Order: sequence, then C-alpha cells, then structure tokens
Amino acid sequence: MGVELPFAPVDAIIRRNADGLRVSADAAKELAERIQNQGATLAVDAAERATADGRKTLMATDFGVETPPDAETLELPIAPVDRIARIEIDDSYRVGMDARIALAEILEGYADEVAAGATTLAHHAGRRTVKAEDVETYLDLVD
Repeated sequence: MGVELPFAPVDAIIRRNADGLRVSADAAKELAERIQNQGATLAVDAAERATADGRKTLMATDFGVETPPDAETLELPIAPVDRIARIEIDDSYRVGMDARIALAEILEGYADEVAAGATTLAHHAGRRTVKAEDVETYLDLVD
C-alpha cells in the first residue's frame, strides 16, 4: 500500500510542533504512513458502526464527531483522507463529506500528538532535527 498523503502537510504539522527543530524528510514520510494506517483502521471501525445502523454511507458520527470543523481550518487535505478511508473498507461504502472532514480532523489531532512526542524525544536525545526514529520510538512507547 502506497502513501496517499502528500508529505508537505505532514511536514507542516510536525514543524508546528517541533519547537524550532528541523524536520527530516524521513520523519514526514514515517508520520504520513502512520497517519494512513490509523485512518484506515478508523474507517473500518466506522464502517462497522454504519453497517450496524443499516447504512452504507459513513457519516461524521461514525467517527465520533458530532460537528466537523470547517475543512479550511485543517492542514490535511480532504481528497487523500478520502482515499485513506477507502483503503480497507468494501467498495460498496460511500464516505460522506462530513465523514471525510471528521476523519481529517481526527488524523490531524493524532499527527499533532505524535509530532509533539517525537519532538520531545529529539530534544531528549540532544538533536536539532526530528527524525523518523523519533516518530517510531514515540509510537512504540505509547502502544
């Protein structure tokens, strides 16, 4: 499975959490892959909730979001998030626009959390660059 997310918005999310540290391209790539995996997993859970309600359209509430934010306030682009949502679910499901935005919001929050944790690890290691190993280590610690 290839990475659906462009690295630029992921890099921007890391940078806003990086406390002035540099960000390696590998860190953005690693976080993009992790965001994609998280999104695909969340979409499978949402599809199960929609099925339980007798629907084939995923809605924001299937992701636990009552009112999605304005898409313009998010760093992650909606089109790749839509593709991420469809990676592991059956083609017969539709993903409503509110569900795409809700998933983007959740994934951006996840990315912020991971980026902040990776930044802490880079600081702790005495480095001036957030690296892929910081993302990996943070996620190993919290899993």
